[in-house]
Amino acid sequence: MADQKGVELTIYNQNLGLVKDRREIRLGAGSGELRFMDVAAQVIPTSVAISSPDGGLRVLEQNYEYDLLSPQKLMEKYVGKEVKLYQKNPQTEREESLTATLLSTNGGPVFRIGDEITFGHPGRLIFPGVPEDLIARPTLVWLLESAAAKSPTVEASYLTAGISWRADYILTLDEKDQRGDLAGWVTIDNRSGTAYRNATLKLVAGDIHRLPEEEPRLEKTLRAAAMAAPAPQFREEGFFEYHLYTLQRPSTIKDNQTKQISLVTADAIPVTKEYLFRGDGFSYTTPVGDAAGNRKVGVYVELENRREHHLGMPLPKGVVRVYKRDAAGSLQFVGEDAIDHTPEKEKVRVKLGDAFDVVGERKQAEWKKIAADTYEAAFEVRLRNHKREDVTVKVVEPVPGDWQMLASSHPHVRGDAHGAEFRVPVPKEGEATLTYRVRMRY
Repeated sequence: MADQKGVELTIYNQNLGLVKDRREIRLGAGSGELRFMDVAAQVIPTSVAISSPDGGLRVLEQNYEYDLLSPQKLMEKYVGKEVKLYQKNPQTEREESLTATLLSTNGGPVFRIGDEITFGHPGRLIFPGVPEDLIARPTLVWLLESAAAKSPTVEASYLTAGISWRADYILTLDEKDQRGDLAGWVTIDNRSGTAYRNATLKLVAGDIHRLPEEEPRLEKTLRAAAMAAPAPQFREEGFFEYHLYTLQRPSTIKDNQTKQISLVTADAIPVTKEYLFRGDGFSYTTPVGDAAGNRKVGVYVELENRREHHLGMPLPKGVVRVYKRDAAGSLQFVGEDAIDHTPEKEKVRVKLGDAFDVVGERKQAEWKKIAADTYEAAFEVRLRNHKREDVTVKVVEPVPGDWQMLASSHPHVRGDAHGAEFRVPVPKEGEATLTYRVRMRY
C-alpha cells in the first residue's frame, strides 16, 4: 500500500465495485514476480487486469492467492511435521517444552509424543515458522517480463463483490401537505475486505446485467439518519444506459464501514397528496355480491422531478422516508416507500400507509351474462370521511377486457392499466357513493 499512487473506485448498486489501483513498482531486466498486496478479499479473479502507461511490460502469468493464514490453516500445513508444546509445570510453575509430531487436525489436533499418541493436550502449540504458501492477506501475483530495469507505474483493475451503495431520501412535508423539503443521501457499505484511501469515487445508477453464477449476495439494510443535508457534492452525467455520479473530492472508504454522503437537496417542492381506493378484479368475472366488504383507502404523496421544482437530477433508486411536524413543532415519521430509478421529468410516488379517518366499502349490485363472451355488472362504492376537512378519493376499478361504461354517477377516465378511474369528492364528516354499470367482453 505504501507504493500506491492513486485509486479510483466505481461502485454499482448491485453489490459490485470496480477498482483501479495505481502503484509504482521496481523491476529488474528480464522476468520476475510481482506480489500486488492489499487487494479486496472478495476480488473476482477472472476480472483482474494489469497495465502500464510506461509500456515495456509483458504479463506471462497471473495468479490470485487467497490461502490465508489462520490457526486451522497453520495446523493443516504442519500435519506430519514436528512442533513444540509448551506447558506449565504445576510443581515449579515454569513453562516446559516438549517436541511432538502433529498427526491430524480433524476434530482437534492429534499428537505423537515419543511412542505415544494423545489429543486434547493443554499446552500451547508453537510452530517454527509460517509456510511460504500461507499469506496474511489476499494477494495478486504476476509473472512479468521487463525489457530493462525500471520503476514504472502500473495500474491493476479488478471487480470485487462486497461493496454496494444505495440512495436514501428524507422528505419533510409542510403543514398543508402541499410542499416538501427533500434531502438525498448516498449510503456506501464496504464489506469487500480492504480500504480505499483518498479514492476518486464514482457511483453508477442503473440495472446492469450480470450472470447468475457471478452474482454476489449481501443482505444488508441501510438507514439514513440525518434530517438535513449540505449542498450536493456529486456531478451527474449520462453514461451508456445508466447515470454516473462523481464525487468532487477524494474520499476514504474504510473496510467494514458504512459511509453517507450528501447527494441532493431541494426545498419547497410542490407535492400532491392523494387518497386511493382500489377495487378487485375477480368480482367482474363471477357474481359475488357483498363479498368485497370493507377496504382500506391508501394515502400517497407525489412529486415531479423537474428543474422548476428545484430538482431535475436523475434520482437513483432507494428508500424515501417521509416526516411531518406535529402541533408542537416536532418531526414525526409518517411513512416510507421504495422508489425506482427516476429520470428527469418523471414522477416520484410514495405510499405512506392507509388512511385512518377515510374508509371505503364496495359491493357488486348486479352481475349477468349477456352472451358467451359478454358480461354486464353494476357496482356501488361508498366512501366515508370522518375528517374535519373535505377530501377527494381516487377510485380505481380494474375493469377487464374490452369494456363500455353504460352509466356512472361520477365522470371516469381510462387509466394506465385500462381500468376505469373516478375522482369522488367526499365532504367532511360525511360520505359519498359512486355507482356505475359496465359491459365487458373478453
